[in-house]
Amino acid sequence: MYTYELLENGCYYLIREKEDSPITLIKVAVETDLCFFIQRFDDPTATEWKLKKEPLFDIIECLSDDKVKEWEEVYKNSEGAYYEEDEDE
Repeated sequence: MYTYELLENGCYYLIREKEDSPITLIKVAVETDLCFFIQRFDDPTATEWKLKKEPLFDIIECLSDDKVKEWEEVYKNSEGAYYEEDEDE
């Protein structure tokens, strides 16, 4: 069992919060003495505060800068894929 305290500010991680939860991409956006402000890239994207001592089931990996850039390209290119424009407008 891990805790959020092992994460580093500004980094992207693939994690599992619980044993049976899906893999989630997060970014540690802000760090205080006791907490992290986390950006979650679920559907929908969300933000939340986590205590550093809160448990994590697994920290699968910290994404390299190259992998973050690859993911950002895919993420940005797919953002509009779920919305169809009305052709009559």
